[in-house]
Amino acid sequence: MGTGDGVDMAHILLAEDDESLRKFLAAALVKAGHAVTDFGDGGDAYECIKGFTFDLLLTDIVMPGMDGIELAKRAAEMNAALKIMFITGFAAVALHPASGAPKQAKVLSKPFHLREIVAEVDRMLAAA
Repeated sequence: MGTGDGVDMAHILLAEDDESLRKFLAAALVKAGHAVTDFGDGGDAYECIKGFTFDLLLTDIVMPGMDGIELAKRAAEMNAALKIMFITGFAAVALHPASGAPKQAKVLSKPFHLREIVAEVDRMLAAA
């Protein structure tokens, strides 16, 4: 640290096809001091990742276009330091080893409280 300006603002890529949930999450994360870029489609999110380095990928698993697991796999290949969190109503699916989801990924099951997800994001970003 040493600079005394607290935690650097993290850049979070949020992919969630439920628009109202996506807007709530984005607003909560921005309020917590993060920069958020959000998409309702995994394919669009992937295009964005190709041109910009994010600190954390927060993605739903079941989405139109590219699903969250595929998005996470491709994103992790491009940026090994990327932290990944899945939000899903289907936790068992995400955790299944055969899914090939990146090992370091965290899974939060719906329904969750916004503060819960913000706290979990902050914890992940704080971990080296």
